[in-house]
Amino acid sequence: MEEQRQQILNGSIRSLLFKFSTPAIVGMLVSALYNMVDTLFVGRGVGPLAIAALTVVMPMQLIMMAVGIMIGVGSASVISRALGAGEKEKALKTASNGVVLNLIISVALMIPSYIFIDKILYFFGASVDTYQYAKDYVIIILIGFISFSFAIMANNLIRAEGKPRAAMYSMLIGAVSNTILDPIFIFSFKMGVKGAAIATIISQLISAVFVISFFASSKSIYKLHFKSFKPDALISKEILSIGLPSFGMQAAGSAVFLFFNRSILHYGNDMYLAILGIGLRILNFIEMPIIGIAQGFSTLASFNFGAKHYERIKKVFKEAVLWSVIIAGTGFILLMAIPGRILGIFTSESSLINLGITPMRIIISMLPFVGFQILGGSLFQAIGKTIPSLIIILSRQLLLLLPAILILPLFFGLTGIWLSVPISNFISILITGVFVFWQVKKFDEMIKLRESEQFR
Repeated sequence: MEEQRQQILNGSIRSLLFKFSTPAIVGMLVSALYNMVDTLFVGRGVGPLAIAALTVVMPMQLIMMAVGIMIGVGSASVISRALGAGEKEKALKTASNGVVLNLIISVALMIPSYIFIDKILYFFGASVDTYQYAKDYVIIILIGFISFSFAIMANNLIRAEGKPRAAMYSMLIGAVSNTILDPIFIFSFKMGVKGAAIATIISQLISAVFVISFFASSKSIYKLHFKSFKPDALISKEILSIGLPSFGMQAAGSAVFLFFNRSILHYGNDMYLAILGIGLRILNFIEMPIIGIAQGFSTLASFNFGAKHYERIKKVFKEAVLWSVIIAGTGFILLMAIPGRILGIFTSESSLINLGITPMRIIISMLPFVGFQILGGSLFQAIGKTIPSLIIILSRQLLLLLPAILILPLFFGLTGIWLSVPISNFISILITGVFVFWQVKKFDEMIKLRESEQFR
Protein backbone atom coordinates (compact mmCIF):
# COMPACT_ATOMS: atom_id res chain seq x y z
CA MET A 1 0.00 0.00 0.00
CA GLU A 2 2.83 2.41 0.82
CA GLU A 3 4.38 1.77 -2.59
CA GLN A 4 1.04 2.59 -4.24
CA ARG A 5 0.76 5.77 -2.16
CA GLN A 6 4.22 6.97 -3.15
CA GLN A 7 3.49 6.28 -6.80
CA ILE A 8 0.32 8.41 -6.65
CA LEU A 9 2.14 11.23 -4.88
CA ASN A 10 5.24 11.24 -7.09
CA GLY A 11 4.59 9.38 -10.36
CA SER A 12 3.93 10.73 -13.85
CA ILE A 13 0.64 12.68 -13.97
CA ARG A 14 -0.45 11.40 -17.39
CA SER A 15 0.49 7.79 -16.62
CA LEU A 16 -1.36 7.88 -13.30
CA LEU A 17 -4.44 9.47 -14.86
CA PHE A 18 -4.55 6.76 -17.52
CA LYS A 19 -3.93 4.05 -14.93
CA PHE A 20 -6.80 5.14 -12.70
CA SER A 21 -9.15 6.47 -15.37
CA THR A 22 -8.98 3.70 -17.99
CA PRO A 23 -10.57 1.04 -15.79
CA ALA A 24 -13.09 3.62 -14.58
CA ILE A 25 -13.87 4.62 -18.17
CA VAL A 26 -14.41 1.00 -19.14
CA GLY A 27 -16.51 0.52 -16.01
CA MET A 28 -18.68 3.55 -16.73
CA LEU A 29 -19.12 2.60 -20.39
CA VAL A 30 -20.09 -0.86 -19.26
CA SER A 31 -22.54 0.67 -16.78
CA ALA A 32 -24.12 2.73 -19.58
CA LEU A 33 -24.46 -0.46 -21.62
CA TYR A 34 -27.10 -1.74 -19.18
CA ASN A 35 -29.64 0.81 -20.43
CA MET A 36 -28.24 0.97 -23.96
CA VAL A 37 -28.56 -2.78 -24.42
CA ASP A 38 -32.05 -2.89 -22.90
CA THR A 39 -33.16 -0.05 -25.17
CA LEU A 40 -31.58 -1.62 -28.26
CA PHE A 41 -33.09 -5.09 -27.80
CA VAL A 42 -36.44 -3.78 -26.59
CA GLY A 43 -36.60 -1.39 -29.55
CA ARG A 44 -35.84 -4.18 -31.99
CA GLY A 45 -37.93 -6.83 -30.22
CA VAL A 46 -40.98 -4.88 -29.04
CA GLY A 47 -41.07 -1.44 -30.72
CA PRO A 48 -40.97 2.34 -30.17
CA LEU A 49 -43.68 2.33 -27.48
CA ALA A 50 -41.54 0.01 -25.36
CA ILE A 51 -38.59 2.43 -25.74
CA ALA A 52 -40.90 5.22 -24.59
CA ALA A 53 -41.87 3.08 -21.58
CA LEU A 54 -38.21 2.59 -20.62
CA THR A 55 -37.83 6.37 -20.81
CA VAL A 56 -40.74 6.73 -18.38
CA VAL A 57 -39.10 4.50 -15.75
CA MET A 58 -35.64 6.01 -16.16
CA PRO A 59 -36.13 8.47 -13.25
CA MET A 60 -36.58 5.54 -10.87
CA GLN A 61 -33.45 3.82 -12.16
CA LEU A 62 -31.46 7.02 -11.74
CA ILE A 63 -32.53 7.22 -8.09
CA MET A 64 -31.39 3.62 -7.57
CA MET A 65 -28.06 4.55 -9.09
CA ALA A 66 -27.94 7.78 -7.07
CA VAL A 67 -27.95 5.92 -3.75
CA GLY A 68 -24.94 3.80 -4.70
CA ILE A 69 -23.08 6.76 -6.17
CA MET A 70 -23.76 8.98 -3.14
CA ILE A 71 -22.49 6.46 -0.61
CA GLY A 72 -19.69 5.30 -2.91
CA VAL A 73 -18.33 8.74 -3.79
CA GLY A 74 -18.64 9.99 -0.21
CA SER A 75 -16.91 6.91 1.21
CA ALA A 76 -14.22 6.93 -1.49
CA SER A 77 -13.32 10.57 -0.80
CA VAL A 78 -12.94 9.91 2.93
CA ILE A 79 -11.02 6.67 2.31
CA SER A 80 -8.64 8.16 -0.27
CA ARG A 81 -7.79 11.14 1.95
CA ALA A 82 -7.35 8.83 4.93
CA LEU A 83 -5.02 6.51 3.02
CA GLY A 84 -3.14 9.52 1.61
CA ALA A 85 -2.57 10.69 5.19
CA GLY A 86 -1.65 7.15 6.35
CA GLU A 87 -4.84 6.63 8.44
CA LYS A 88 -5.72 3.06 7.48
CA GLU A 89 -8.05 2.41 10.43
CA LYS A 90 -10.32 5.31 9.46
CA ALA A 91 -10.43 3.99 5.89
CA LEU A 92 -11.63 0.57 7.09
CA LYS A 93 -14.32 2.08 9.33
CA THR A 94 -15.52 4.25 6.47
CA ALA A 95 -15.92 1.25 4.15
CA SER A 96 -18.03 -0.61 6.74
CA ASN A 97 -20.23 2.41 7.39
CA GLY A 98 -20.71 2.86 3.65
CA VAL A 99 -22.09 -0.67 3.29
CA VAL A 100 -24.55 -0.16 6.16
CA LEU A 101 -25.75 3.22 4.91
CA ASN A 102 -26.29 1.86 1.40
CA LEU A 103 -28.45 -1.01 2.69
CA ILE A 104 -30.60 1.22 4.92
CA ILE A 105 -31.29 3.86 2.26
CA SER A 106 -31.95 1.31 -0.50
CA VAL A 107 -34.58 -0.53 1.54
CA ALA A 108 -36.15 2.75 2.70
CA LEU A 109 -36.70 3.81 -0.92
CA MET A 110 -37.60 0.43 -2.41
CA ILE A 111 -40.62 -0.29 -0.17
CA PRO A 112 -42.64 2.90 -0.90
CA SER A 113 -41.80 2.54 -4.59
CA TYR A 114 -43.72 -0.74 -4.68
CA ILE A 115 -46.62 0.66 -2.64
CA PHE A 116 -47.17 3.70 -4.90
CA ILE A 117 -46.00 2.20 -8.20
CA ASP A 118 -49.11 3.12 -10.24
CA LYS A 119 -49.17 6.75 -9.11
CA ILE A 120 -45.41 7.06 -9.68
CA LEU A 121 -45.59 5.79 -13.27
CA TYR A 122 -48.40 8.13 -14.26
CA PHE A 123 -46.61 11.02 -12.56
CA PHE A 124 -43.42 10.16 -14.48
CA GLY A 125 -45.23 10.45 -17.81
CA ALA A 126 -46.73 7.05 -18.60
CA SER A 127 -49.52 7.24 -21.16
CA VAL A 128 -52.33 4.79 -21.84
CA ASP A 129 -50.16 3.13 -24.50
CA THR A 130 -46.92 2.91 -22.48
CA TYR A 131 -48.23 2.26 -18.93
CA GLN A 132 -48.30 -1.55 -19.02
CA TYR A 133 -44.86 -1.80 -20.62
CA ALA A 134 -43.47 0.53 -17.94
CA LYS A 135 -45.09 -1.36 -15.07
CA ASP A 136 -43.97 -4.77 -16.35
CA TYR A 137 -40.39 -3.49 -16.45
CA VAL A 138 -40.15 -1.52 -13.21
CA ILE A 139 -41.80 -4.08 -10.90
CA ILE A 140 -38.99 -6.49 -11.72
CA ILE A 141 -36.21 -3.90 -11.77
CA LEU A 142 -37.02 -2.78 -8.20
CA ILE A 143 -36.15 -6.27 -6.95
CA GLY A 144 -32.52 -5.50 -7.80
CA PHE A 145 -32.43 -2.13 -6.00
CA ILE A 146 -30.17 -3.34 -3.17
CA SER A 147 -27.72 -5.35 -5.29
CA PHE A 148 -27.52 -2.62 -7.96
CA SER A 149 -26.80 0.24 -5.56
CA PHE A 150 -24.40 -1.95 -3.56
CA ALA A 151 -22.38 -2.87 -6.65
CA ILE A 152 -22.06 0.80 -7.64
CA MET A 153 -21.11 1.86 -4.10
CA ALA A 154 -18.59 -0.95 -3.69
CA ASN A 155 -16.88 -0.13 -6.98
CA ASN A 156 -16.03 3.28 -5.58
CA LEU A 157 -14.57 1.63 -2.47
CA ILE A 158 -12.39 -0.61 -4.62
CA ARG A 159 -11.11 2.36 -6.64
CA ALA A 160 -10.42 4.27 -3.42
CA GLU A 161 -8.02 1.57 -2.22
CA GLY A 162 -6.12 1.87 -5.50
CA LYS A 163 -7.54 -1.18 -7.35
CA PRO A 164 -9.32 0.35 -10.36
CA ARG A 165 -8.91 -2.78 -12.48
CA ALA A 166 -10.92 -4.90 -10.04
CA ALA A 167 -13.69 -2.28 -10.12
CA MET A 168 -13.66 -2.48 -13.90
CA TYR A 169 -14.01 -6.27 -13.85
CA SER A 170 -17.05 -6.00 -11.60
CA MET A 171 -18.88 -3.71 -14.01
CA LEU A 172 -17.68 -5.64 -17.05
CA ILE A 173 -19.01 -8.93 -15.70
CA GLY A 174 -22.44 -7.37 -15.13
CA ALA A 175 -22.68 -5.72 -18.54
CA VAL A 176 -21.49 -8.77 -20.47
CA SER A 177 -24.02 -10.89 -18.57
CA ASN A 178 -26.77 -8.42 -19.44
CA THR A 179 -25.80 -8.37 -23.11
CA ILE A 180 -25.93 -12.17 -23.24
CA LEU A 181 -29.12 -12.57 -21.22
CA ASP A 182 -31.18 -9.79 -22.86
CA PRO A 183 -31.70 -11.50 -26.26
CA ILE A 184 -32.30 -14.84 -24.51
CA PHE A 185 -35.14 -13.52 -22.35
CA ILE A 186 -36.54 -11.05 -24.91
CA PHE A 187 -36.38 -13.17 -28.09
CA SER A 188 -35.87 -16.83 -27.10
CA PHE A 189 -38.27 -16.79 -24.13
CA LYS A 190 -40.49 -14.14 -25.82
CA MET A 191 -40.81 -12.15 -22.57
CA GLY A 192 -40.49 -8.63 -24.04
CA VAL A 193 -39.78 -5.86 -21.53
CA LYS A 194 -40.16 -8.32 -18.63
CA GLY A 195 -37.31 -10.33 -20.11
CA ALA A 196 -35.12 -7.22 -20.33
CA ALA A 197 -35.80 -6.47 -16.66
CA ILE A 198 -35.05 -10.04 -15.54
CA ALA A 199 -31.80 -10.06 -17.51
CA THR A 200 -30.80 -6.77 -15.89
CA ILE A 201 -31.37 -7.78 -12.26
CA ILE A 202 -29.60 -11.13 -12.76
CA SER A 203 -26.62 -9.27 -14.23
CA GLN A 204 -26.58 -6.78 -11.35
CA LEU A 205 -26.65 -9.63 -8.83
CA ILE A 206 -23.70 -11.32 -10.55
CA SER A 207 -21.76 -8.04 -10.32
CA ALA A 208 -22.57 -7.70 -6.59
CA VAL A 209 -21.43 -11.27 -5.90
CA PHE A 210 -18.11 -10.56 -7.61
CA VAL A 211 -17.58 -7.50 -5.41
CA ILE A 212 -18.31 -9.45 -2.23
CA SER A 213 -15.86 -12.17 -3.27
CA PHE A 214 -13.20 -9.51 -3.91
CA PHE A 215 -13.66 -8.00 -0.44
CA ALA A 216 -13.35 -11.49 1.05
CA SER A 217 -10.10 -12.18 -0.84
CA SER A 218 -6.53 -11.28 0.09
CA LYS A 219 -6.45 -8.66 -2.67
CA SER A 220 -8.54 -6.12 -0.72
CA ILE A 221 -7.44 -4.09 2.32
CA TYR A 222 -10.96 -3.86 3.76
CA LYS A 223 -11.57 -7.37 5.12
CA LEU A 224 -15.09 -6.49 6.20
CA HIS A 225 -16.49 -8.63 9.04
CA PHE A 226 -19.87 -8.51 10.81
CA LYS A 227 -18.34 -6.96 13.93
CA SER A 228 -16.93 -4.09 11.84
CA PHE A 229 -20.37 -2.88 10.73
CA LYS A 230 -20.94 -0.75 13.81
CA PRO A 231 -22.29 2.65 12.70
CA ASP A 232 -20.11 5.68 13.42
CA ALA A 233 -22.13 8.90 13.44
CA LEU A 234 -19.24 11.20 12.51
CA ILE A 235 -18.01 9.04 9.63
CA SER A 236 -21.56 8.49 8.34
CA LYS A 237 -22.17 12.24 8.41
CA GLU A 238 -18.96 12.88 6.48
CA ILE A 239 -19.85 10.22 3.88
CA LEU A 240 -23.32 11.67 3.34
CA SER A 241 -22.19 15.31 3.25
CA ILE A 242 -19.51 14.63 0.63
CA GLY A 243 -21.64 12.22 -1.38
CA LEU A 244 -24.68 14.50 -1.33
CA PRO A 245 -23.63 16.47 -4.45
CA SER A 246 -23.40 13.22 -6.42
CA PHE A 247 -26.82 12.17 -5.17
CA GLY A 248 -28.06 15.62 -6.08
CA MET A 249 -26.71 15.25 -9.60
CA GLN A 250 -28.41 11.91 -10.11
CA ALA A 251 -31.63 13.02 -8.41
CA ALA A 252 -31.60 16.11 -10.59
CA GLY A 253 -31.15 13.82 -13.58
CA SER A 254 -34.21 11.91 -12.40
CA ALA A 255 -36.18 15.15 -12.10
CA VAL A 256 -34.96 16.21 -15.55
CA PHE A 257 -36.27 12.99 -17.09
CA LEU A 258 -39.57 13.49 -15.31
CA PHE A 259 -40.00 17.04 -16.61
CA PHE A 260 -38.79 16.02 -20.06
CA ASN A 261 -41.33 13.21 -20.16
CA ARG A 262 -44.25 15.35 -19.08
CA SER A 263 -43.30 18.29 -21.32
CA ILE A 264 -42.85 16.09 -24.38
CA LEU A 265 -46.23 14.43 -23.85
CA HIS A 266 -47.74 17.93 -23.55
CA TYR A 267 -46.12 19.33 -26.71
CA GLY A 268 -45.59 16.07 -28.63
CA ASN A 269 -46.39 12.36 -28.27
CA ASP A 270 -44.94 8.95 -27.36
CA MET A 271 -42.80 8.90 -30.51
CA TYR A 272 -40.92 11.98 -29.31
CA LEU A 273 -40.62 10.33 -25.89
CA ALA A 274 -38.90 7.39 -27.60
CA ILE A 275 -36.57 9.86 -29.38
CA LEU A 276 -35.73 11.42 -26.02
CA GLY A 277 -34.98 8.02 -24.54
CA ILE A 278 -32.62 7.08 -27.36
CA GLY A 279 -30.99 10.52 -27.54
CA LEU A 280 -30.26 10.88 -23.84
CA ARG A 281 -28.92 7.33 -23.63
CA ILE A 282 -26.52 8.09 -26.49
CA LEU A 283 -25.48 11.32 -24.80
CA ASN A 284 -25.05 9.45 -21.52
CA PHE A 285 -22.87 6.87 -23.27
CA ILE A 286 -20.56 9.61 -24.56
CA GLU A 287 -20.38 11.28 -21.14
CA MET A 288 -19.56 8.03 -19.33
CA PRO A 289 -15.84 8.05 -20.34
CA ILE A 290 -15.63 11.62 -19.03
CA ILE A 291 -17.17 10.54 -15.73
CA GLY A 292 -14.61 7.72 -15.71
CA ILE A 293 -11.84 10.28 -16.12
CA ALA A 294 -13.42 12.29 -13.30
CA GLN A 295 -13.35 9.25 -11.03
CA GLY A 296 -9.70 8.56 -11.78
CA PHE A 297 -8.90 12.25 -11.31
CA SER A 298 -10.84 12.32 -8.02
CA THR A 299 -8.75 9.53 -6.49
CA LEU A 300 -5.49 11.22 -7.49
CA ALA A 301 -6.69 14.63 -6.30
CA SER A 302 -7.85 13.27 -2.92
CA PHE A 303 -4.54 11.50 -2.30
CA ASN A 304 -2.49 14.55 -3.24
CA PHE A 305 -4.72 16.91 -1.26
CA GLY A 306 -4.27 14.74 1.82
CA ALA A 307 -0.49 14.94 1.28
CA LYS A 308 -0.66 18.73 0.55
CA HIS A 309 0.72 18.31 -3.00
CA TYR A 310 -1.43 21.10 -4.43
CA GLU A 311 0.63 21.66 -7.56
CA ARG A 312 -0.02 18.07 -8.64
CA ILE A 313 -3.77 18.58 -8.28
CA LYS A 314 -3.59 21.50 -10.73
CA LYS A 315 -1.58 19.45 -13.23
CA VAL A 316 -3.85 16.41 -13.14
CA PHE A 317 -6.92 18.64 -13.51
CA LYS A 318 -5.53 20.22 -16.69
CA GLU A 319 -4.68 16.78 -18.07
CA ALA A 320 -8.16 15.45 -17.28
CA VAL A 321 -9.87 18.42 -18.96
CA LEU A 322 -7.75 17.95 -22.09
CA TRP A 323 -8.78 14.32 -22.52
CA SER A 324 -12.42 15.04 -21.74
CA VAL A 325 -12.52 17.56 -24.60
CA ILE A 326 -10.93 15.03 -26.96
CA ILE A 327 -13.47 12.32 -26.08
CA ALA A 328 -16.54 14.56 -26.12
CA GLY A 329 -15.36 16.29 -29.30
CA THR A 330 -15.11 12.95 -31.09
CA GLY A 331 -18.65 12.04 -30.07
CA PHE A 332 -19.87 15.48 -31.11
CA ILE A 333 -18.45 15.12 -34.64
CA LEU A 334 -20.03 11.68 -35.13
CA LEU A 335 -23.45 12.72 -33.88
CA MET A 336 -23.47 15.85 -36.00
CA ALA A 337 -22.33 13.96 -39.12
CA ILE A 338 -24.41 10.75 -39.01
CA PRO A 339 -27.25 11.09 -36.46
CA GLY A 340 -29.65 9.03 -38.58
CA ARG A 341 -27.35 6.02 -38.73
CA ILE A 342 -26.80 6.12 -34.97
CA LEU A 343 -30.55 6.32 -34.28
CA GLY A 344 -31.00 3.42 -36.69
CA ILE A 345 -29.07 1.15 -34.35
CA PHE A 346 -32.01 1.25 -31.93
CA THR A 347 -34.98 1.15 -34.29
CA SER A 348 -35.90 0.34 -37.88
CA GLU A 349 -38.82 2.79 -37.81
CA SER A 350 -37.87 5.36 -40.48
CA SER A 351 -40.41 7.88 -39.17
CA LEU A 352 -38.82 7.76 -35.72
CA ILE A 353 -35.33 8.18 -37.19
CA ASN A 354 -36.36 11.19 -39.32
CA LEU A 355 -38.08 12.86 -36.37
CA GLY A 356 -34.99 12.37 -34.18
CA ILE A 357 -32.22 13.89 -36.34
CA THR A 358 -32.81 17.57 -35.52
CA PRO A 359 -33.43 17.05 -31.76
CA MET A 360 -30.22 14.99 -31.57
CA ARG A 361 -28.12 17.73 -33.15
CA ILE A 362 -29.59 20.39 -30.87
CA ILE A 363 -29.09 18.40 -27.67
CA ILE A 364 -25.38 17.70 -28.27
CA SER A 365 -24.36 21.20 -29.44
CA MET A 366 -22.42 21.99 -26.19
CA LEU A 367 -21.09 18.45 -25.74
CA PRO A 368 -17.33 19.18 -26.28
CA PHE A 369 -17.22 21.44 -23.20
CA VAL A 370 -19.34 19.43 -20.76
CA GLY A 371 -16.28 17.60 -19.41
CA PHE A 372 -14.94 20.77 -17.78
CA GLN A 373 -18.17 21.11 -15.81
CA ILE A 374 -18.10 17.47 -14.68
CA LEU A 375 -14.46 17.65 -13.65
CA GLY A 376 -15.03 20.93 -11.81
CA GLY A 377 -17.60 19.25 -9.57
CA SER A 378 -15.25 16.29 -9.02
CA LEU A 379 -12.41 18.62 -8.01
CA PHE A 380 -14.35 20.04 -5.08
CA GLN A 381 -15.68 16.63 -4.06
CA ALA A 382 -12.15 15.24 -4.04
CA ILE A 383 -10.88 17.94 -1.67
CA GLY A 384 -13.93 17.69 0.61
CA LYS A 385 -15.60 21.02 -0.28
CA THR A 386 -19.27 20.13 -0.42
CA ILE A 387 -20.92 23.49 -1.13
CA PRO A 388 -18.99 24.45 -4.31
CA SER A 389 -19.35 20.88 -5.58
CA LEU A 390 -23.08 20.90 -4.88
CA ILE A 391 -23.57 24.22 -6.68
CA ILE A 392 -21.58 23.11 -9.73
CA ILE A 393 -23.27 19.73 -10.02
CA LEU A 394 -26.80 21.01 -9.45
CA SER A 395 -26.35 24.07 -11.67
CA ARG A 396 -26.29 21.99 -14.84
CA GLN A 397 -29.58 20.24 -14.25
CA LEU A 398 -31.67 21.24 -11.27
CA LEU A 399 -30.91 24.98 -11.18
CA LEU A 400 -30.78 25.62 -14.93
CA LEU A 401 -32.11 22.78 -17.06
CA LEU A 402 -35.40 22.28 -15.24
CA PRO A 403 -36.41 25.96 -15.48
CA ALA A 404 -35.33 25.93 -19.14
CA ILE A 405 -37.56 22.93 -19.84
CA LEU A 406 -40.49 24.80 -18.34
CA ILE A 407 -39.84 28.24 -19.87
CA LEU A 408 -38.41 27.72 -23.39
CA PRO A 409 -41.29 25.59 -24.76
CA LEU A 410 -43.64 28.49 -23.98
CA PHE A 411 -41.83 30.43 -26.73
CA PHE A 412 -40.48 27.72 -29.05
CA GLY A 413 -42.82 24.79 -28.48
CA LEU A 414 -41.26 21.32 -28.76
CA THR A 415 -38.01 22.81 -30.10
CA GLY A 416 -37.66 24.71 -26.82
CA ILE A 417 -37.43 21.39 -24.96
CA TRP A 418 -34.42 20.36 -27.04
CA LEU A 419 -32.83 23.85 -26.77
CA SER A 420 -32.99 23.69 -22.98
CA VAL A 421 -30.07 21.22 -22.91
CA PRO A 422 -27.31 23.26 -24.64
CA ILE A 423 -28.43 26.56 -23.10
CA SER A 424 -28.29 25.21 -19.54
CA ASN A 425 -24.95 23.51 -20.28
CA PHE A 426 -23.44 26.79 -21.47
CA ILE A 427 -24.43 28.73 -18.35
CA SER A 428 -23.32 25.90 -16.05
CA ILE A 429 -19.88 25.81 -17.69
CA LEU A 430 -19.48 29.53 -16.99
CA ILE A 431 -20.41 29.01 -13.32
CA THR A 432 -17.92 26.14 -13.04
CA GLY A 433 -15.19 28.33 -14.50
CA VAL A 434 -15.67 30.93 -11.77
CA PHE A 435 -15.37 28.36 -8.96
CA VAL A 436 -12.39 26.57 -10.50
CA PHE A 437 -10.53 29.86 -11.05
CA TRP A 438 -11.14 30.74 -7.38
CA GLN A 439 -9.87 27.34 -6.16
CA VAL A 440 -6.75 27.46 -8.35
CA LYS A 441 -5.88 30.80 -6.75
CA LYS A 442 -6.34 29.17 -3.34
CA PHE A 443 -3.99 26.34 -4.34
CA ASP A 444 -1.39 28.90 -5.45
CA GLU A 445 -1.66 30.69 -2.10
CA MET A 446 -1.25 27.41 -0.18
CA ILE A 447 1.77 26.48 -2.30
CA LYS A 448 3.44 29.84 -1.56
CA LEU A 449 2.64 29.51 2.16
CA ARG A 450 4.12 26.00 2.27
CA GLU A 451 7.26 27.12 0.47
CA SER A 452 7.73 30.10 2.78
CA GLU A 453 7.42 27.85 5.84
CA GLN A 454 10.07 25.49 4.43
CA PHE A 455 12.64 28.32 4.24
CA ARG A 456 12.09 29.55 7.80
